Amino acid sequence: MTELLVVGVIALLVIAAAAVLGPRIGIAAPLVLVAVGIVASLVPWIPNAEIDPEWILAGVLPPLLYSSAVSMPTMNFRREFGAISGLSVVLVVASSLVLGLFFAWVIPGLGLAWGIALGAIVSPTDAVATSIVKQTSVSRRVIAILDGESLLNDATALVLLRTAIVAGAASFSFWGAVGDFAFAVAVAVAIGLVVGWLNLRVRSRITNPTVNTALSFAVPFVASIPAEHVGASGLVAAVVAGLVTGIRAPRVLPPNHRLSDAQNWGTVEFVLEGAVFLVMGLELASIVSDVQSDHAGIGPALLIAVGALVLTILVRTAYVVPLLFGLSKSARRGARMQERLQGFQNADTQSTTQALTDHRFGNRAPSERDLERFGTRVRRMLADIQYFTKAPMGWREGTAVVWAGMRGAVTVAAAQTLPHGTTPQRSLLVFIAFAVAGFSLLIQGGTIGPLLRRISPPTADASSGDAEERGRLMAVMRTAAESVRADDSNELTPRTREELEATDPAELRAWFGREKVRRLQVLDAQRSALLDARDDGVFDAEVLESVLRNLDAEQIALELRGGPTG
Repeated sequence: MTELLVVGVIALLVIAAAAVLGPRIGIAAPLVLVAVGIVASLVPWIPNAEIDPEWILAGVLPPLLYSSAVSMPTMNFRREFGAISGLSVVLVVASSLVLGLFFAWVIPGLGLAWGIALGAIVSPTDAVATSIVKQTSVSRRVIAILDGESLLNDATALVLLRTAIVAGAASFSFWGAVGDFAFAVAVAVAIGLVVGWLNLRVRSRITNPTVNTALSFAVPFVASIPAEHVGASGLVAAVVAGLVTGIRAPRVLPPNHRLSDAQNWGTVEFVLEGAVFLVMGLELASIVSDVQSDHAGIGPALLIAVGALVLTILVRTAYVVPLLFGLSKSARRGARMQERLQGFQNADTQSTTQALTDHRFGNRAPSERDLERFGTRVRRMLADIQYFTKAPMGWREGTAVVWAGMRGAVTVAAAQTLPHGTTPQRSLLVFIAFAVAGFSLLIQGGTIGPLLRRISPPTADASSGDAEERGRLMAVMRTAAESVRADDSNELTPRTREELEATDPAELRAWFGREKVRRLQVLDAQRSALLDARDDGVFDAEVLESVLRNLDAEQIALELRGGPTG
């Protein structure tokens, strides 16, 4: 027991050290952890890393995916959902099938089902790419697409992996596999929606931020365990619960609770991802030994891994090229609609009512709610058109999307979920998955920064555009603040230092209390207005998120001063 505790403490120190050392020596932190794990596996007193795959699937991946989903910018996710869903579902399925055929061809006796299982393992991309891409001048739109893809394709790949494992253990039925896949996703989405809603309902009634954060640690498991019990995907359920929480939390949870969540979940995500790569290194030595003794040796396995990595890049390129044409065509179509939509936005209520009446079945007059929904839809469409026009997707952005599709933590974790006993040539399959992830991080991760800096054109300083956005946001906040009635009573309102010093302390405390209540009401109104603007998509997501964080910080500081809070 003492040895395990010592190993655990050392592991935490190594994970922290890798995060600090990696950027300084120009090597991705995951590769540093893998190298340390390999060296540690050669130390006699460190026990062999033998982890039950179910611990990875049920204990590590749900909180990782949930945490990523909570922090996903909802506005950009909605705008790029078409591209994200295609990359996360269609591309993952296509890559898994192509790789499955490749693996079944080059690995004797493997079979198509197990080939597809291995293809599903190496298909999903990793969020490590986004952190590297953010350091370049690539557009924020590319970052939004990569963020969304790395979140959703994990769930798709792991559902496909489970379906392929079941098919590999029994007779394969294509339509049966499709039905299992659809059932796993549909039921998981329903469970995730319910859990996400209940999560916010319960936690909105908790006043202690520490207790609230502790409850949040249970949410991904509350979503994933029931889903797995009924045969659905626990990972999809955890992702959906995280998306619901991320969208609604700013409206129902106080700022200090959300700040506590962000800090603690950031630590959990950091430790879990680091542990996955460290375990990868620890297991690699024994896996290499098994591959050498049971198969043709390391050389052929490495060649297969290189071939698989090349195939993933080729398939990704073949998908992204038509995707870019489709996005460009959609943007041009939106631009042609812009003038007409602006006409609807500037029209008076009578003209809008008449236009809607003429286009509705039976010429029914729209209700006030119908008019409000129509106005919201027009605002969102105009904001989306402006967003797509401002950041077109050209060949440079396409190159970034292709080369940033590197493999990482999820591939490593998913490889370890292959069941012992029933998986043919398990050690070889796990080694190939580990090698693909390692080569991908080393080659793509090591070159993506210089590549994007070389192909990206010089861009104007974004600070001027951000300043303009902030100015518009300040106007929204001023309007919201003016909607809160000021204290118009004849009670004390000290305006000079002399008046303040001459005021009775009891009256001064009462005034401070009233002013604090009023200021909190102003902050609530401003936050609500900004969240409405977020949902309409009329502002840049990063700038808006920055202003919301400033509001949260101001409210936390105000509440820490004590006194009445309303």
